[in-house]
Amino acid sequence: MQGTAIAQPNIALIKYWGKRDVERNLPAVGSISITLRELHTRMSVTFDEVLAADTLTVNDAPDDRMLPRLSACLDRVAGKDRPRARILSSCNFPIAAGLASSASSFAALTVAVADAAGQSLSTAELASLAGQASGSAARSLLGGFVELRNTDDDIEVSSLCAADEWPLMVVVAITEAGPKPVGSTEAMEISRKTSPFFSSWVEQQEQDLDTARAAIAERDFQTLAAIAEHNCLKMHSVMWASRPPMVYWNAATMRCLQTVRRLQGQGVGVFFTIDAGPQIKAVCLPEFAAQVEAALRVTPGVTDIMTTGLGEGARLEHME
Repeated sequence: MQGTAIAQPNIALIKYWGKRDVERNLPAVGSISITLRELHTRMSVTFDEVLAADTLTVNDAPDDRMLPRLSACLDRVAGKDRPRARILSSCNFPIAAGLASSASSFAALTVAVADAAGQSLSTAELASLAGQASGSAARSLLGGFVELRNTDDDIEVSSLCAADEWPLMVVVAITEAGPKPVGSTEAMEISRKTSPFFSSWVEQQEQDLDTARAAIAERDFQTLAAIAEHNCLKMHSVMWASRPPMVYWNAATMRCLQTVRRLQGQGVGVFFTIDAGPQIKAVCLPEFAAQVEAALRVTPGVTDIMTTGLGEGARLEHME
């Protein structure tokens, strides 16, 4: 009746923004991501017949803010008649700050709950369950380069390239560690309902996915860089044109973009991507990682730097 799993966050290169089915949390578009290596979330679930309600501890402190979503995920995996659970979570990077903490949390939780409940679920089944909790969590079930596709009535995930087959590096520049003012789920609905660019965003996504998929297959860094930046800026344009506008960037975010542009002008193999938050992720060829890290570290407004390679998908962790 106990299970522990660890999962890495993933960063989308071809973004997911908007839902086609809010109730089932199905995305409006497909997406392609990279799973990170050094960042992680560990989730431990223990079912206990004595407990009257689920409990949650995050980084050694009681925290019930995410408990309703976590409990709903437990219900979907283990059934509503399950015993109540003691949930222990630990995360080594800022939570709810645009670094995909929900993706790693719900990927790890889904795997841990299935184990605690004695269930043997396929990757497709785990992806469907994790995706209902967090739209990007399904991608953290796999490592390296991962594609999430919309099917007729669900989603499916597949590996495009293993982490060690194209070992890119990611330098994450933290410009604000606190939680973002508007959660992604709420912001997506605002964009879907009010942004004049949302329909074009959905219509153009397949072309961006095709371009990125081909670039990954050919290990074509420049093509991947161009389409990832283009897709990122389109997503934020959708957000900015919403009513009210969803603007997550701050002044340091813009300075980091300028740093990346300067490095590109010097021939450095690097490109940027930004999710629903103020942090910038600089994806680079391994030989340039130290140079990119050094440049972003001295960019005004950057409070911390995390450098990581590409990692593996969610997996069980057997405690000694």
